[in-house]
Amino acid sequence: MAKVTTVFRCTECGWQAAKWVGRCGECQAWGTVVDAAERTGLRRTATAVAPSEGNAARPITHVSTVAAVPTTSGVAEFDRVLGGGIVPGAAILLSGEPGVGKSTLLLEVASQIATSGQRVLYVSAEESVGQVRIRAERTDAMSDNLFLAAETDLASILGQVDAVAPALLIADSVQTIASDTVDGIAGGPSQVREVASTLIRLAKTRGLPVILVGHVTKDGTIAGPRLLEHLVDVVCHFEGDRRSALRFIRALKNRFGPTDEVGCFEMTGDGIAQVTDPSGLFLSRSDAPVSGTCVTVAMEGRRALPVEVQALIVDSSAPNPRRVTSGVDSARVAMILAVLERRAGVAVGGKDVYVSTVGGVRLTEPAADLAIALAIASAAADRAYGHGLVAYGEISLAGEVRAVTADRQRESEARRLGFGTVVDASAATLAEALRLAQRTAGPAATARAATRTPTAAAVSIT
Repeated sequence: MAKVTTVFRCTECGWQAAKWVGRCGECQAWGTVVDAAERTGLRRTATAVAPSEGNAARPITHVSTVAAVPTTSGVAEFDRVLGGGIVPGAAILLSGEPGVGKSTLLLEVASQIATSGQRVLYVSAEESVGQVRIRAERTDAMSDNLFLAAETDLASILGQVDAVAPALLIADSVQTIASDTVDGIAGGPSQVREVASTLIRLAKTRGLPVILVGHVTKDGTIAGPRLLEHLVDVVCHFEGDRRSALRFIRALKNRFGPTDEVGCFEMTGDGIAQVTDPSGLFLSRSDAPVSGTCVTVAMEGRRALPVEVQALIVDSSAPNPRRVTSGVDSARVAMILAVLERRAGVAVGGKDVYVSTVGGVRLTEPAADLAIALAIASAAADRAYGHGLVAYGEISLAGEVRAVTADRQRESEARRLGFGTVVDASAATLAEALRLAQRTAGPAATARAATRTPTAAAVSIT
């Protein structure tokens, strides 16, 4: 006879232990480990089952791709991130901090698809249908083909899908939906796993695209088990600073397209707007050249965005000079200051240094090193560069200017916006780059500024 062994299992995540413990060793939940009373020691093996006629294996050259052709969502920036549109049967997970605009964006997507004549079911597990309608009226997202339901029970949601027969299902959010077949509260690992797997299975069997809204934790990761990200086809993250109206959506995982695309949006009083050309959002509007400024070209996914870096240097009244940064890495700025003083002879050791970006954008790539160094040098000498100058490149501790990725795309974008002087890795050293930048200063720079007309950001209200 098989040996009977008592096994203790966590009702939240399924973790097992040989003896009872008060706290789960996997999800760290208290009081969830109970006696599972399972029989172990019997090895079970799966038996072969003949495949059905429709599921029989066939050569890859005989597989049709018609059912996997993406359809537009009506929001071009969202389609850009997804890889061209929403693929039938796809499971998409959209995460983001509270209040960033996830529900507003998805309500706009639902409205655009409903306006095209297809039915959309929007299931809100956090708001009532009246609250969703108020937001829809404010954003002009009203359509007779957009169906609303306030449900938190998984079985009820499946019944709503059978009744409506939608072309798109939106569940807001996966952490607030629960199933009666699984123990635990909504949002627990076992509940999230069951809800997600059921909705994904529904998407695959019916060819129904499903968009799930996911909560995030304090450190910005998606709440719930990591298995959730493995189950879905696309993982998108919606991010933005609450002090700024600009929002970015990027794909962290995409089985149907690239993961280096970025969609730009702007939150307005009437909802969310697409920013199709954000090139002018991060540049100052000053007509005359100002000392301590330099423009770089940053890469956001496949997009090249010009960003202005500003620096201010004043005499310090404290024993330890201040180093204040906004939008750039403070450790990177400290390194650039040391290289400037040691390799280029720019004396800033006894002065307060302030470095910031325009528009609240954050520069994290090393390509911004050269622009930061030139802005600091311009502020230290109190001499402005010409408006037609743009710089990008990584600075090493030896004072060398190193090449960066996508340099041709950066230069092409700079030329398109009217920048006539590009300082990059063609300048071998930082000292040489400073000499090239200083040639743009003076009266000629003011004359060149009058001919430069950077393209403004084109904002289309959807």
